[in-house]
Amino acid sequence: MNNYSENIMSKVPQVTLLFWVLKIISTTLGETGGDAVSMKMNLGYLAATGIFFTLFVLSVSVQIFAKKFHPLIYWFTIITTTTVGTTLADFTTRSLGIGYLGGSMLLLTLLIGCLALWYSRLGTVSVASVNQPKAEVFYWLTIMFSQTLGTALGDWTADTAGVGYLGSAVLFSGILIILLAANYLTTASKTLLFWSAFVLTRPLGAVLGDFLDKSPSSGGLGLSHYGATAALLSMMLFLLFSFKQSPASKAH
Repeated sequence: MNNYSENIMSKVPQVTLLFWVLKIISTTLGETGGDAVSMKMNLGYLAATGIFFTLFVLSVSVQIFAKKFHPLIYWFTIITTTTVGTTLADFTTRSLGIGYLGGSMLLLTLLIGCLALWYSRLGTVSVASVNQPKAEVFYWLTIMFSQTLGTALGDWTADTAGVGYLGSAVLFSGILIILLAANYLTTASKTLLFWSAFVLTRPLGAVLGDFLDKSPSSGGLGLSHYGATAALLSMMLFLLFSFKQSPASKAH
C-alpha cells in the first residue's frame, strides 16, 4: 500500500510531539481516574476493571467502525486503555497477590506475545498499517497490555524499588530521552523504538498520577483524584481543539 493510501486510510495519528504530550497526559489521567473509581468510590479493582473494560470494548468498536481517523474518538479510546490498565494492573498485582514484579513479568509476556502474533499475522506492527479491522484489534490489544504493564512497572519502581514518585519520573524521562536520541542518531528500528517509548510513557504517567493524588506522607501532593482527573482531561481537550492531528502516514 502506498503512502497516499496509508494517509487516507490510517485510523491512528501521526507520531509527533503533540502525540507524545497527549499520551503522557492520558496515562497520568488513567492513573488518577482509575484510582478515583476503584478507591475513592470503593468499587474495588475487579468491579472497576469490569466498568473500564466495557468502556474499552465499546470505544474500540466505535474506533473500528469509524471510516477515518477522528482525534476525539482515538484519544477517548486511549483513555479507556489507561484506566482499565490501571485497575487491571492493581487487580493482578494486589488482589491476585503476585506482586509488582510478578505482575510486570506476566504482562510483559502478554505484550510480547501480542506483538509477535500481530507480526506473524500481518507482517508488520507499524502504526501506519493500522487501517483495517484485524490490525486495529491487534493495535488496541497491544496498547491495553502496554498500559497495564506500564502501571505495574511504575508501581514496582516507585514503591518496591524505593525510587519514589519523582525519582521514578526522572528515571523514565531519562530513558525516553535516550530512546529519542536513538531515533535520530542510530539506525535502530523505528517501530521498535516507537513501541518501547509507548510502553515507557505509561509508567511515567503512572508515577506522575500517583505523585498528584497520593498523600504527602506517601510522597505525593495529596490532590483530589477527581480534581486531578478533571484538570488533566481539560488539558487534553484544550490541546485536541487547539492543534490539528493528521493520520499516520509513516512507519513507526
